[in-house]
Amino acid sequence: MVIVSVSLSKKLLEDIDCIKDEMGFSGRSDVIRASARMLIADNREKAEMVGDTNSVLTLIHNQDVEDKVTEIKHDYEDIISTQIHSHLKEHKCLEIFILDGDVHRMYQLAKMFQTSSKMDYVKLTVV
Repeated sequence: MVIVSVSLSKKLLEDIDCIKDEMGFSGRSDVIRASARMLIADNREKAEMVGDTNSVLTLIHNQDVEDKVTEIKHDYEDIISTQIHSHLKEHKCLEIFILDGDVHRMYQLAKMFQTSSKMDYVKLTVV
């Protein structure tokens, strides 16, 4: 097996340790391998979708990165039907986008947020 060095925040490492203990993984590497497999499978599934559909995109981020959210979303206004913005505790924001249109555009939008290091949580749910 190949060894890979990864930098993680203290909080992320604590979360990995919690999952390891709660789910009975033998170590952190097993948690990370399982997570990678899930991400790869999810990515493949979304990449194979075709046509028009509806979906919900959920984001959680710090309030101070609102400009980044606005910058990304403006390029996808053709598929955004509704956006709900709510302030959470600890200077966090919740964004819910209701999307309608080409599934590949939805996937691209979600990927823009997922690959941004400024998002705490990104989840695309395709109906």
